[in-house]
Amino acid sequence: MSDPLPFALPDITELEIDAVAEALRSGWITSGPRAREFEEAFAATLGAGLHAVAVNSATAGLHLALEAIGVGPGDEVLVPTWTFTATAEVVRYLGADPVLVDVRPDTLNVDLEAASARVTKRTRAIIPVHFAGHPVDPIELASFARVHGLKVVEDAAHAFPAGVDGLAVGGGGSEATVFSFYSTKTMTTGEGGMLITPMDDVAKRARTMRLHGIDRDAFNRYRSTRPAWAYDVLAPGFKYNLTDPAAAMGLVQLRRSGAMQDRRQEIARQYRAGLADTSLELPVAPRPGVEHAWHLFVVRVPEGYDRSAFIDRMFAHGVSCSVHFIPLHHLSYWRNELGHAAGFPVADREHPRTVSLPLYSAMSDTDIDRVLTAVKSSLS
Repeated sequence: MSDPLPFALPDITELEIDAVAEALRSGWITSGPRAREFEEAFAATLGAGLHAVAVNSATAGLHLALEAIGVGPGDEVLVPTWTFTATAEVVRYLGADPVLVDVRPDTLNVDLEAASARVTKRTRAIIPVHFAGHPVDPIELASFARVHGLKVVEDAAHAFPAGVDGLAVGGGGSEATVFSFYSTKTMTTGEGGMLITPMDDVAKRARTMRLHGIDRDAFNRYRSTRPAWAYDVLAPGFKYNLTDPAAAMGLVQLRRSGAMQDRRQEIARQYRAGLADTSLELPVAPRPGVEHAWHLFVVRVPEGYDRSAFIDRMFAHGVSCSVHFIPLHHLSYWRNELGHAAGFPVADREHPRTVSLPLYSAMSDTDIDRVLTAVKSSLS
C-alpha cells in the first residue's frame, strides 16, 4: 500500500513561507504591525463597522468574548453537545456552567427549540457552533436570543468563509464571533484565531485582557512617544496575543482564501456526485443563499453498520478518516460533571454513524478518486 492519504493537510505555498521569513527578518516576532494589518484585513472581508482581535487560538477568543460580555460565576451558557470540548471548557474558565443542548438531525447544528427548553433564570448566553462550515441561520438565532434575552458568542471555528443570504458569518448581529486558524482549518496561521465583534466595549475589553490586562500592547508601547516602560494593568488578564510571523502567514492565507474555498466547494461537489449511489447518507445540501465553508465532509453510515470497521477498512485502502465529534455528554468529565443521562436523542442516534472524509484544498483530483474508490471498496 502507498502512504495513507492524510485526513487533513495545510495548504501552504512558498508565498506563506516567504511572508513568515520576511516577518522574522523585520525584528517584529511578537505582536506588531502585521498582526494589526491582519486584524484590519480580516474584519474587512466580513463587513463594515467590525472590530477584529487576533489571538493565539479560537479557544482564547471564545474565553475573551465570554469574559467581555460579563459571563461569570453562577451564570449558565447554552452549548451544543455536538462540538469540541473547548466550546464548553471556556465557560468553566469563568466559573460559569455550560448547559448542553441537542442538535438538529440535518445539519448537526444546535437545535434552538431544544435550547429553549434548557433556558433558566441563570442563562446568560448561547454559543452556537457552525458545524462543518454549515452556518446556523442568523435570523432564527437572533430571534431566539431576543425572545430569551440572551447574548450570543458564535463558535465559527469551522466557518470561514460562510454566510446566509449575503450576510457573512461574523458579519454582525451577535456580540462576538470567533474563528479558528488551526492547522486543519480552511485557512491557517499554524495556531491562531480571530475574535470579531461590532461592539466597541467588547473589542476594547478583549484587547486589554488579551495581554495581561495591560492598557497598551507591545506595538503601541514601542512605537509611541510615551515611554515603553509606562503602562498600567487594568485587570488580571491572559496571554493570548498572536505573533507577527503567524499573522504574516494569515495575511497570505486570507488573500488565497477565495481560491481555497473554491477548491473545497469542488471537492464537496465531486464527493456528492461520486457517492450518490452508495449507502452512505451525505451531508445535507445547503439551501440556495447559504454559503457552506466545507471545513468537513461528514457522511453517515447506515444504521446498525459498524462505523469503526468502516474507518479501519478505509485506512487499509490507504485513506485516513476521522470522527467529528464525540458528543460532550459521552466524555468522562462532562458526563460526570453535568450528569446529563438523557435528553440528546439526535446526538445519541447520529454519533455512531458519522465519519469525516478527507477534505482540504491541497487535495488533487487523484486524491479525490482515491477516497471514492476506498469508500466503495470499504462498503462492499
